[in-house]
Amino acid sequence: MVKVKDPRQIETENMAKIEALIETQYPDLVFSHPIQEAVLKRAVLVSADLDYLENIQFSDDAIEKITAVLKNRGTIFTDTTMVIGGFDTQMMDEMGIQYRCLVNEPAVFKEAKEKSITRSMAAVEYAAKMEGPKLFVFGNAPTSIFKVLDMVEEKTLVPDAVIGVPVGFVGAAESKQKLHESTIPSIAALGRKGGSTIAAAIVNAILYSMRS
Repeated sequence: MVKVKDPRQIETENMAKIEALIETQYPDLVFSHPIQEAVLKRAVLVSADLDYLENIQFSDDAIEKITAVLKNRGTIFTDTTMVIGGFDTQMMDEMGIQYRCLVNEPAVFKEAKEKSITRSMAAVEYAAKMEGPKLFVFGNAPTSIFKVLDMVEEKTLVPDAVIGVPVGFVGAAESKQKLHESTIPSIAALGRKGGSTIAAAIVNAILYSMRS
C-alpha cells in the first residue's frame, strides 16, 4: 500500500472524497455562494463529519460582512487561543489582519473577577472599546455569544460579524440558535457540535477563497 505523504495531495484527495460523498448522499444540496461552499467543505474536511453541511447556517449578509472586515484589515477576536492556533496566521499577517484572544489579558482577568462574569464575557466588553472593524470568532464559550447578544441589545456593541460555533452540552446549542435568529451578520453551527477547529476552519476557508 502506497502511503501519501504530501500534505497538499492528502488534502486534494480528501476533498475529492468529500465531493463524491456530497454527490451521493446530498444530491439536492445547492451552494448559494462559492465561499459558502468552501466553508462547508473545509468544515467537513477537518472534522470528517458530513453533518456540518446542514448544521452550519449563514445569515444573508454574513459573507459580505466578514470579507469586508478581512479586506479592511480589521481585528478578529477569539474566545480561546486554540482558535488562533488553527488560523493560517502567515496569510493573515501578509494581509494585515489582526487577531487577538483577550481572555488572558490582566485587565480582562481583573474585570471578570470584579464583575463575577466569565473571562470570555469580559473579553467581549474589552473588545467593544477597541477601534476598527471587528469579527468575533467563538469556538469554545457560549457565554461569549450571549454577551455579544446582550451588548447589541443594549446598543453598547456593534459587531461587524460573528462566527459562533461553540461545542458542548451546556448553553452551546442555545447560544448559537439565538445568534442565528438575531440581526447580527453571522455564521453559526447549530446544535451541540462545533469547536475551535471548526471555528478556525471557517475563517481559513474564507481567507483562501479571497486569495484564490
